[in-house]
Amino acid sequence: MTSLPVIPRHSGFVQPSSYLRPRRQSQPMTSPKPESAIDRDQRIALQRIRDFLKVRTSYDVLPLSFRLIIFDTSLLVKKSLTILTQNGIVSAPLWDSKTSTFAGLLTTSDYINLIQYYWQNPDAVNRIDQFKLNSLRDIEKAIGVSPLETASIHPLKPLYEACRRMLETRARRIPLVDTDDETGRAMVVSVVTQYRILKFVAVNVHETQLLRKPLRHLNLGTYKNLETAKMETPVFDVIHQLVNCNISSVPILNSDGVVTNVFEAVDVITLIKGANYDELNLNVGEALQKRSEDFPGIYACHIDDRLDTIFDTIRKSRVHRLVIIDEDSRLVGVLTLSDILEYILLEGEGDDSR
Repeated sequence: MTSLPVIPRHSGFVQPSSYLRPRRQSQPMTSPKPESAIDRDQRIALQRIRDFLKVRTSYDVLPLSFRLIIFDTSLLVKKSLTILTQNGIVSAPLWDSKTSTFAGLLTTSDYINLIQYYWQNPDAVNRIDQFKLNSLRDIEKAIGVSPLETASIHPLKPLYEACRRMLETRARRIPLVDTDDETGRAMVVSVVTQYRILKFVAVNVHETQLLRKPLRHLNLGTYKNLETAKMETPVFDVIHQLVNCNISSVPILNSDGVVTNVFEAVDVITLIKGANYDELNLNVGEALQKRSEDFPGIYACHIDDRLDTIFDTIRKSRVHRLVIIDEDSRLVGVLTLSDILEYILLEGEGDDSR
């Protein structure tokens, strides 16, 4: 066995590590910027909320007494509309009785898809009354939109997982599906919404009072490329906006840009109840007059409002979104419950410097 010759070191010899570590001029060490009190409180509050969601289950969110309406997929779309409006609900789980399986969640988006189909195929209006819920998938394929929401979660899974699942699927609510011990078949327990989860947090996590940063300093909400309409805008045009932009509401402005109202996806249900599709030919102003007398109104906030006050509003009122306005009530942005849920779950999550 021969030994390799030893190469003596000298000033001209370059070590391999020299290629990997280029020389740098020495620079003075800079100390990290100290964390401000408001940043520390914000971080602590977010961590407390996440810890809370990880130890609570979806069962914990459910009230002591509640009702659950489930639609069989063989039900006529027309009848499902009647049941929704009579019971004051806007969604329902679907059940396939032929296979005894959970078949997804029926929401206002599915009815809006049906309207889009009617708009693209006016000759089919006479057949709409005969459509069954199990034909909605064919309608979705015909107009090229996303299929029915089928995401679900076991009710004993941590609430944190349910929230992450909703963010991943862009769903605003998620069915809780358990398994029957005797038959081994799936059974729908309830449906949990973003609002119910955020209210649950607002009531039980007192550290939400530490969220004192204003919206101005948070990456929270939508402020660019906002979809808007006027009172004179045809309802069909607003429906196209809802579908094309995958949003659930459109702010209504006057000629000065002042927010006067908000057209919501659920307003469509009010218009087409009883299968009266002629109501879709109304303009926005006429359509909004069809709202029930107990409509709670729209909620607004300012760019300098803090998240703790918004959580307080969620705790006291049934809020689904807030329109961000300036001192003259002009539109600045839109803050949805999805935005808030995403913030409390993901903000600073990758920061492991502390």
